[in-house]
Amino acid sequence: MGGSGAGQPGPGTCGGAVMPAAVMPNTADWLTQLAGAPLPGRSQEEWRFTGLAALEALAPELWSGVDPFAQLSLPAGISCIGADQAQGLQQQVLKATGGSDAWSVRLNQGASPRCLALRVAGAADPLQLHFDAGAEPGLRALQLVLVLEEGASLELLIQHGSSGPNATSLVAVAQLGRGAELNLGLLAPGDARASLLSHLSITQAPASSLQLTTAVGGWALSRLEPCISQLEGAAHTQLRALQLVDGQELADTHSQVRFEGPDGQLDQLHKVVADGAGRSVFNGAVRVPRSAQQTNAAQLSRSLLLSDRARVDTKPELEIVADDVKCAHGATISRLQQNELFYLQSRGIGAEQASRLLLRGYCEEVLRELPAAAAALNPLTLLLREHP
Repeated sequence: MGGSGAGQPGPGTCGGAVMPAAVMPNTADWLTQLAGAPLPGRSQEEWRFTGLAALEALAPELWSGVDPFAQLSLPAGISCIGADQAQGLQQQVLKATGGSDAWSVRLNQGASPRCLALRVAGAADPLQLHFDAGAEPGLRALQLVLVLEEGASLELLIQHGSSGPNATSLVAVAQLGRGAELNLGLLAPGDARASLLSHLSITQAPASSLQLTTAVGGWALSRLEPCISQLEGAAHTQLRALQLVDGQELADTHSQVRFEGPDGQLDQLHKVVADGAGRSVFNGAVRVPRSAQQTNAAQLSRSLLLSDRARVDTKPELEIVADDVKCAHGATISRLQQNELFYLQSRGIGAEQASRLLLRGYCEEVLRELPAAAAALNPLTLLLREHP
């Protein structure tokens, strides 16, 4: 957990009461009780490719480790927001992005989340948050609320980790004022016994800029839900994502971008590396109503299969009502190119090393977009679980 300067934020409890795990007959019933809704299943379009076996294997208890916000120091330009105001802001952003009724959000709200709410004014120094669940079992719920005032800017790196049979639930909301700039990175190397559920809801005022980069790998189950709404259009959104799956791992990204006014821009690239019997799911929805004339949106899904047993389900999705727009989407699934491997081997590079070089080049297109603080962490080494 990083940052510099003074200030001790006061984490609060933003969720409701929790029924003790001891009275619940099994984990599925316990999760249902927390969310106030049954576990999603294959009959629901948003979840039909996403099995929840890893989540149901959890011990039905809340994680009781150290409060991750307790010793956080904030950089200059960032201050805390009171609990009541933070709750109102959170509800406002979730409603605007369509995230209020998401099952992952409801689960988070029912699991007594720890909450950090921050306001950014001017050009703030970079901030880094590290959420490591360690080896302790159970479900940990966290909430983050960000408000970037008009013209404010922030570079924020969120790092997740786990080394045991647990689950982390994060609901992060951000409100970008006019002309605000947010560079948000999520780097999440996990454990094959752990789960990560991350819902990211962000609203953008005109002339604001969002750069969101996510990189995940190693989790039994990871599900990311970026939901972005350009409230009046005339904003810029860049989304970069990398999923790495191996073994029996499942990585799912469901993104949604809404344009509520004209002149909005979107540049989205989603990349996958699937090995072993790993499975990747991507559903990217872009909504362009009649009011969003002159929208310029591009979405591309690229997947790399390294195994005959790996599986990729990809669904780029455009819903366009406006008639004066430039919108494009595409999806490719391929293997390492034999001509490129041959070229490297002809220069004296061994077959395994050549494959590694091509894989690194493929991943770096996304990883280089992470906030600058990520470079010192060797993100690809973390995600591939290699020794530095």
